[in-house]
Amino acid sequence: MHFVEQIGRYRLERRLGTGAFGTVWLAHDDVLEAPVAVKVLADNWAHRLDIVDRFLSEARLLRRADSNRVVQVYDIGELPDGRPYFVMEYADAGTLADLLTSGPLPVSEALRLTALAARGAAALHKAGIVHRDIKPTNVLLRTAPDGSYRVLLADLGLAKSLAQGSGLTLAAGSAGYQPPEQAQPGYGIDERADVYSLGAVGYELLTGTVPGAPGQVVRPDRLRPDVSPELQRALLRALEPDREKRWPTAREFAEELERLAAEAAPARRQRRPHSRHRGSR
Repeated sequence: MHFVEQIGRYRLERRLGTGAFGTVWLAHDDVLEAPVAVKVLADNWAHRLDIVDRFLSEARLLRRADSNRVVQVYDIGELPDGRPYFVMEYADAGTLADLLTSGPLPVSEALRLTALAARGAAALHKAGIVHRDIKPTNVLLRTAPDGSYRVLLADLGLAKSLAQGSGLTLAAGSAGYQPPEQAQPGYGIDERADVYSLGAVGYELLTGTVPGAPGQVVRPDRLRPDVSPELQRALLRALEPDREKRWPTAREFAEELERLAAEAAPARRQRRPHSRHRGSR
């Protein structure tokens, strides 16, 4: 996109990231006097009505979720050249991927953050949405008033209504986080697909390593000896290739992780990542 200094009432400050279909900018809302993130469709896709619809669908699904565990959409509009944009809350503390640049997290912190991401997925599922691409770069961190992190799910570019899950015909997801059913067009998916991805996120936060292919995941305790047998069972259950053997819901997975986090070694102070915001797809 050619650079513009203003989009609607939002004054652009710097580019936060660029993905396959759009760019995310840090902007300032001069009316509300607050930072926001503005996602704009790339100009080379403006003529593709299917891509435009997919872009707008992400904004609608984020709005439909209506949860403080999912990135909020504040506004939507159109540039003079016809390209759509939407305005979201700004995650000032980066992503889970930023935390991982310093290596694996303390056990209790990894469990707590994964559980919060799972709570976000449960909010999506309650709204009838399956994310289909949960991974560390799509889990954002926003500083709360008490200095802790709010964990927010973002990037619903591949998300679908659960009601559409049985009719999906295209593969989706990212290697290492993708359940086997998402790699098989026409297989059909439900919320357990996101449970698998959440298990992969938790595995990476604990070991610093993306899991192997479904059914070929190295046991976490071989990469990190202080992983307890209970925790290992919880993660490997989430990463079961057979979805009938996984945690049935993201909420139940979150509850187990919260229980294990409470039993883990005394919590350490959270490590604060550099202030960075993820890019768009």
